[in-house]
Amino acid sequence: MVNQPAPTPLLSVVVPVHGVEAYLHQCLDSVRTDVPADAAGAVEIVAVDDASPDRCGELLRAYAATHPGVRTVHLDRNVGLGPARNAGLDVAVGDYVWFVDSDDWLPPGTIPAVLDRLRAHRPDVLMLDHLRVRDDGRREVDASSHLLRGAPDVVRLADRPGLLRVQHTAWNKVVRREFMAQLELRFHPGWYEDIPFSNPLLIGAERISVLDRVCYLYRQGRQGAITSTRSGRHFDAFAQYDRLFDWVARRYPDERLRGELFTLMINHMLVVVGNDGRLHPHLRRDFFHRVAAHYRRHLPPGGYPRPGGVAGLKHRLVGRDNYLAYAVLRQAHRLAGWLRRPVAAPEPVPSVAGPAPLADSPADRDALAGRGTR
Repeated sequence: MVNQPAPTPLLSVVVPVHGVEAYLHQCLDSVRTDVPADAAGAVEIVAVDDASPDRCGELLRAYAATHPGVRTVHLDRNVGLGPARNAGLDVAVGDYVWFVDSDDWLPPGTIPAVLDRLRAHRPDVLMLDHLRVRDDGRREVDASSHLLRGAPDVVRLADRPGLLRVQHTAWNKVVRREFMAQLELRFHPGWYEDIPFSNPLLIGAERISVLDRVCYLYRQGRQGAITSTRSGRHFDAFAQYDRLFDWVARRYPDERLRGELFTLMINHMLVVVGNDGRLHPHLRRDFFHRVAAHYRRHLPPGGYPRPGGVAGLKHRLVGRDNYLAYAVLRQAHRLAGWLRRPVAAPEPVPSVAGPAPLADSPADRDALAGRGTR
């Protein structure tokens, strides 16, 4: 009798785990129970205990002992989200890898849809839609989700340049493992580790497939999450953007591409600097000056497609390193927003159109208010 080698999984789901005891089972169950019975060998889960300070390590050992197809890696010291993903990637054997954060989860039907698309298109990158889920259960469409609509079966970034403006996270992309190796992509330490990882995936891909379906539920407002934590570690974003531009300069030195990435960088930095939930007020001035320094460092010689309206005005203020004018503009917008708040009434009344907003577009309003992606 000859033992046949186990087939290679089509998909490895890598789940870095740290301080998420309350959410861990929901995350793992949403993946495991969604795998079709006839495709049990097509999916593996690799959960990485990043020296979690709670019971996550214990829960993972028990979970793996009772559920085939689940493997665990236990790190003896906390290394952070990016290196923990690398640790999972090092032991993953699937043709494709999907990095799922352990405080998020997948809606039913996601795994079969992803497997079908991977088999049908064999892309380098499969892009997925998601919803943001608030503490009260409200689910919100992401501001960039419309960019996924109407894409052909397989495209390149040159065919759909708007895909570069879809939220730049690792968890909304399923990636061919060998393709990652060809691009020499790994996660770097520090916060905002997705920046020098996700953008190069789209830039280097010959085959991008878009699954216009909600495949990911992104939890908002969790205590300890980067996007809801005031910290000086938000300054890590500057080094991550340096890594992105260094990679592009080495691999794809194209001035138009550099201009697009430059616009995205400044937009993102304006979201961070304006967000009270990320930066303490005493750090805002220093962060703004760092944004201005990055503006000068990475400004393309031929210019870039600067946005119009209020967003474009903020770009100009960054280019001039004029924090005082930026602070006045930001405060004026917040005051205008406060004045537009509806007054509570004892009984329902018909809605009445309010005064026109200060910003020209939703993007302008988000930039001014400090809302946006991680």
